[in-house]
Amino acid sequence: MDYILGRRPDEFGLVTDSDGFIKIKELLKALSEEEGLTYVRRGHLDEVLITLPDPSFEIVANAIRAKNRQYLPAHAYAADPPKLLYHSVRQKAYPHVYANGINPAGYSRVILPSNHSLAQRIGRRIDRSAVLLTVQVQHCLDKGVVFFKAGEALFLADFIPPGCFSGPPLPKEKPVVAKTDLPQKPEPNKTAGSFLIDLEEKMNPKTPGSKQNRKLKKPKRRREPPPWRR
Repeated sequence: MDYILGRRPDEFGLVTDSDGFIKIKELLKALSEEEGLTYVRRGHLDEVLITLPDPSFEIVANAIRAKNRQYLPAHAYAADPPKLLYHSVRQKAYPHVYANGINPAGYSRVILPSNHSLAQRIGRRIDRSAVLLTVQVQHCLDKGVVFFKAGEALFLADFIPPGCFSGPPLPKEKPVVAKTDLPQKPEPNKTAGSFLIDLEEKMNPKTPGSKQNRKLKKPKRRREPPPWRR
């Protein structure tokens, strides 16, 4: 915990805010990827705070930070960033990002790892099918993008314009199939002054007194008079 929070959060794809805090849910996602630490939950962090007399980290609301942050890398202007950086986005958001550029998601700036394996690792935390994008740094610099360094493995930017990154082909849109109307039963041709004979009614005529038009009534049961009235 001292190493992750106070020295190299960038190695685990984590970014601290201006006060050195990291969201606990992001920390737990990173820990779940480390062998031997997949079991760690929020309760374990609280247990450390309770059991140790002088824990090396502190929790405020849903964020955590190291108490000793003198070795924590500061976010500084990157004068000479690498030629390529990487970023992962949700698969469903990829068409929108491709057309409009990369905006921050969950952080104040866009996180750009310097290697694609770390970018894929961060992307899987938000989407198992995340799309990996390759950012051309020089194109970004030409459009006025400013990069910041957050440790040895991560770079930050406020925004990555469209056309400054590449990715896999966009998914093809499914064609919209128009619903066809069901064929209607053709009506018989009628000529003026004519009428059609219903053969079924002709063969089986219904009379007012027929059984089809009246309900069968049960015969009334005749009551026998009592013996004294016979």
